Amino acid sequence: EVHVVESGGGSVQAGGSLRLSCTTSGYTSRSYCIGWFRQVPGKEREGVAAIRTGGGGTYYLDSVKGRFTISADSVENTLYLQMNSLKPEDTAMYYCASAVFPCIPTPMARAYSSWGQGTQVTVSS
Repeated sequence: EVHVVESGGGSVQAGGSLRLSCTTSGYTSRSYCIGWFRQVPGKEREGVAAIRTGGGGTYYLDSVKGRFTISADSVENTLYLQMNSLKPEDTAMYYCASAVFPCIPTPMARAYSSWGQGTQVTVSS
């Protein structure tokens, strides 16, 4: 069974940076997909970024392109979401989710089968 655990959330001022981590375990394939999602109360969960490990491509939400970077450390089975130039509208609960191979880096939540508990990101103006 695949498990994912997020960490790294917190509170920053606008323009600041945070790095979220997603630690994974239980994969039987070297290649898998990880998606980062965010949700604020009363709104639908939206896909922020996604990656397929092993060089399978990435996805970014338009509003975070150039500010957020998703990356993978295959040795540590840890995925990262580096968030720079944060804006108040980035405030949300951020979730990490995984999809087993074969998969594509997609923002569609239904493509992912294992979800973490979430980590809060708060950006103040």
